Amino acid sequence: MVLKLRPSHNPTKAYGFVGVVVNNQDLSGSVWTWYQDNGKWAVTKVIEIPAQPADPDLLPEALKGLGAVPPLITDIDLSLDDRFLYVSCWGTGELRQYDVSDPFNAKHTGTVELGGIVRKAAHPRSGPLVGGPQMIEISRDGRRVYPTNSLYSSWDDTFYDNITGWMTKINVNPEGGISLDEDFFVDFGEGRAHQVRLEGGDASSDSFCYP
Repeated sequence: MVLKLRPSHNPTKAYGFVGVVVNNQDLSGSVWTWYQDNGKWAVTKVIEIPAQPADPDLLPEALKGLGAVPPLITDIDLSLDDRFLYVSCWGTGELRQYDVSDPFNAKHTGTVELGGIVRKAAHPRSGPLVGGPQMIEISRDGRRVYPTNSLYSSWDDTFYDNITGWMTKINVNPEGGISLDEDFFVDFGEGRAHQVRLEGGDASSDSFCYP
């Protein structure tokens, strides 16, 4: 199952990344680099994110048979300089940062925990969160990342109880590493927040950053 694909922003490069569910036993996730090789397209797996074992009593009905919380990679996003790839693990409640300066050698450089099916990691402004990092928006300068928590209503209701909409802000160290902005939290209440766009442009709506 493939949910999100991101090409390099550099128009002189022919590669990108794609998030894929690769194990139908526990829905473990992965990210692959796709690229041109001697005129043909090829893919190489560069990131693996396993499911996390969990008490079935704490899991929604759809996951009880797995005995684990799958990452459920619902979005990936690439900074405009093509250096950092962000991976949202909607199920486990993790936003992960990888250095992909070498697109075939991804290095895990940071994680922020928010929500999650079992974890329900809290934000200081709200307490325990329902949902998890889902769609990701990156500022053009690469210093800010904004995750929102709703996928689709049918998926929301399958994996989470009484989900409400929220958005948070993640601060980025230019040399690698991320941290939660503890003062920024937007509560949308019953309005489920799927994706945001940033004034002046962002890493998703700007298709390139080089002349």
